[in-house]
Order: sequence, then structure tokens, then C-alpha cells
Amino acid sequence: MNTITSAPFVPLLEQLFADSERTKREFKERMGNLSPEDRAALMANTDPLELYARAKDVHLAVSRETANLLYILARSSGARAIVEFGASFGVSTLHLAAALRDLGGGRLISSEFEPSKVAHARENLSCAGLLDLVDLRVGDALHTFARDLPSQIDLLFLDGAKPLYLPVLSLTEPYLRAGALVIADNADGSPDYLRHIHNSRKYLSTRFNDLELAIKLGETT
Repeated sequence: MNTITSAPFVPLLEQLFADSERTKREFKERMGNLSPEDRAALMANTDPLELYARAKDVHLAVSRETANLLYILARSSGARAIVEFGASFGVSTLHLAAALRDLGGGRLISSEFEPSKVAHARENLSCAGLLDLVDLRVGDALHTFARDLPSQIDLLFLDGAKPLYLPVLSLTEPYLRAGALVIADNADGSPDYLRHIHNSRKYLSTRFNDLELAIKLGETT
């Protein structure tokens, strides 16, 4: 049996994707109702956490295509230790955990800033029977990832606040094994991250739509 094509996973995902479309539409309407001055001030704010606080009820879910790709990459690479930055309501988390389940087990460490989203993500993981595979941490990822990381990380998924992509990579980089996958969603929002990935001899990367997919290279002699 494949977790990703079976109940309770399938009906849960259908509901989450429907919720994602609805909440994104409602958030867009709320933003549209702001005065031009308030909207400009919000977008000019360099602190991404204020915008995330306003969007705490929005399902910032990955697309179906990205979700399936995460499962495919995690499962085909035989990942056992996965780190995720930005769980939101848990769509990507569910797919990564499903890959671990179908591989026979492992550990997924995921970090989400918004406490209410962590509660919902935990509930969704429990509903899918995958909570036992996930260490879901609440707070600033620069703090939550500063302790108790696996000695070897097989896959890193970046989908939180874009200005933190490079700091999170720097924090987890010492634990990335040779051949580890590093996947960044909406990577164009983090130009410093892209410069590091493209200019460093540590990685080979390519682009799939909004995803920047990189592999950690081994040491050369």
C-alpha cells in the first residue's frame, strides 16, 4: 500500500487543497480592502513576520505538482532524515512524511513560526497517521534548528520566509550529506540564497518552475 494514494491521506488532501484556495482568495480580498497607503506600508515592511501574522489563517500550501514532486524526490532518494522550513497547515509536511512511511520510517523535523498553524498541522498529521514520524517545532527556525538536528540530513525543503532561506541553509548545511537534496519553493524571492547556490562549488542546481532544486556535492580532491 502507498500512503499517498490511500485513505485517509487522499480525502484529507482534497480538503486541504480546497481550504487553501478558499483562504488565499479571502486573504486577497482583505488585502484589496486596505487603503493604498496601508497596503504600500505593509509591502514595504522588511519584517516578513508581520505579513505572516496577517496571513495566519491562510493555507500557504504548495501546489499539487510541488507536493507530489516532494514525495517523489524523498522516496526515490531513500531519504530518512528530512528538515522542512515552513510547515503552514502541513500539506508539504504530509507528503514528506508519507514518503518516510512508505520507505519504512525516518524522521522529519519541521519548523513553523505561527503557533495556530502548528496546531492545525499536527492535527492533520495525526489524521493521516503520520504524526509519529514528525518533530514539529514552533517558533523562529533560526532558533528551532539550532538544536537537535540529525547528524546527517538527506533532504532540506525551504518554504518559509524568503529572507531566511540562506540563514536556514547556513544553519543546516554542516549536516547535509553528500548527495542531499535542497529544494527551495518560490526561490526567486531569495536572491541571496540563489547567488549562494549558484556560485558555491558545493551544489549543482536546476530550476523546475518556481522550485530551485539542488544537490549537495561531495568534497573534491
